[in-house]
Amino acid sequence: MAFPDLLVYDMDACLWDQEMYEMPKIPSKGDVVIGDLNGRGEGVVGVMSGGHQISLHKGSIIGLQEHADNKYPGMKVAFASSADTPLAEKIGRATLKLLEVLPGLTVWDLVVNRDWNGEDVNQIGRQPPLSSNKARSHFPRLKEATGIRYDRMLFFDDCNWGDHCSMVASGCREKDSGVGPATVRTPNGLGEKEWRLGLEKYAEHAKNLE
Repeated sequence: MAFPDLLVYDMDACLWDQEMYEMPKIPSKGDVVIGDLNGRGEGVVGVMSGGHQISLHKGSIIGLQEHADNKYPGMKVAFASSADTPLAEKIGRATLKLLEVLPGLTVWDLVVNRDWNGEDVNQIGRQPPLSSNKARSHFPRLKEATGIRYDRMLFFDDCNWGDHCSMVASGCREKDSGVGPATVRTPNGLGEKEWRLGLEKYAEHAKNLE
């Protein structure tokens, strides 16, 4: 079974259960909620921003744990989020540095420090040079930063504020293959069903590249 070279998550209402523009403050270490990390031990399962708890969706924690376990050889992870404001962007980055995948291993540790040796390739926000259109800004910048072809990517997005999946799939095609990223919509957040569907969809997608 073929796996993507790059797994790209939208963040708000996809990776996790909140919209960052609705969160009132940047969380810190004193704002964490401890609980069970999907049967893998106790760790940070939530982060408080004011009275709002931010937590990973079920499919997100499963996928990130499997990635931490090296279940998908060669695959790396990045984020493409059109967070509305500079504050929302800061809240999102702070949350990535607090939520844990495994005890003692934050999302940021896994994605930025392990996958990219500390380089932040993530495209978060919509301040220039980013925009609200991920096909025009986030994904071209991701391709440039990572060196990974569009047709070797898998993208999850809730698409509740616009059909980013269709825009990216059609607007970010490789010239030689004519193919863009495989995409999966997650209107209710990334559940385990959507995570497995994404892997299956990419495997089918990859057959067209052979």
